[in-house]
Amino acid sequence: MLDGWRGISILVVLAAHMLPLGPKRLGLNEAAGVLGMSLFFALSGFLITSTLIHDPSVRNFVIRRLCRIVPLAWLYSLIVLPLMAASSAYYLATLFFFANVPPYWLLGLTGHLWSVCVEMQFYLFIAILFAFLGRKGLVMLAPLCIAITVNRIAHHMPVAIFSLFRVDEILAGACLALVYAGMLGKTIPEFLNRANPWIIGGLLLVACHPLCEPMNYLRPYLAAGLVGTTIFQLDRRLTRWLQTAILAYIAEISYALYVIHPLTYYGWLGSGGNLVKYSKRPLSFALSFGLAHLSTRYYENRWIAWGKRHTFRTRFTPSGAASAMSKRPALPA
Repeated sequence: MLDGWRGISILVVLAAHMLPLGPKRLGLNEAAGVLGMSLFFALSGFLITSTLIHDPSVRNFVIRRLCRIVPLAWLYSLIVLPLMAASSAYYLATLFFFANVPPYWLLGLTGHLWSVCVEMQFYLFIAILFAFLGRKGLVMLAPLCIAITVNRIAHHMPVAIFSLFRVDEILAGACLALVYAGMLGKTIPEFLNRANPWIIGGLLLVACHPLCEPMNYLRPYLAAGLVGTTIFQLDRRLTRWLQTAILAYIAEISYALYVIHPLTYYGWLGSGGNLVKYSKRPLSFALSFGLAHLSTRYYENRWIAWGKRHTFRTRFTPSGAASAMSKRPALPA
């Protein structure tokens, strides 16, 4: 079901970026983009933290994350930055993943890479935290998540791309991993076992709309809660639907879809009036999926396999969590 959520998140992001979802005044495209990224970040935080819980080797973690993210991000950046006539400062910020830091080093074809910057900065932080503090460091992610949300409220930042105002969406997913591992007590698991995912999903939709600003600050927790209900309630129809083969395939190529898709409506493919421009979108979608398939199968997978060959396998179950983990399904590698 995690692949299902990942597939849905990238489809929502593509729709937000490539299709008109309604009259502009309704803000539906903006809300859809926020929704897709909220789900994606929650999944990322959950899987990254779960990885460290299961395999406490920081070396393994760093090698595999770099092999997963860097090759395509760098290849794409080195293709599009010359097209944008970028200065050396943009190359430096983009290739070293701090382009989302003020004063912001983002251009038309690299603007979406702000989220990759947030991810990479989180990877660096959690690797250092775990290296020095181990399991105790992971438990600190819960108060840190709340602190980031309080910081957003204090600075009036319902939606932002700077990590200090956005990383609570990843941290909420990390907290879900701690809950799943039995490291944050029994109250939240009991709630997630009983909660209605459709109600949480409806609240999440509201929390993603720009006109519902107070709810925006609950977005990280609603996204993680929605994913959490399907992790804890395996017998629901929604959970079974999330495990369809088509969503699994879209999840497999989701990273490449996200990185590549702006290039498929650049230049002639994105020119003309609305009618002409959007009549070309089927071609852009076809190019996005085709290039993402080729990138995943014949480029990225080579780097991922290289990373796996150069890491060793260790296992770790936090004390007090062994019985809880043994009763739950294994997470995907």
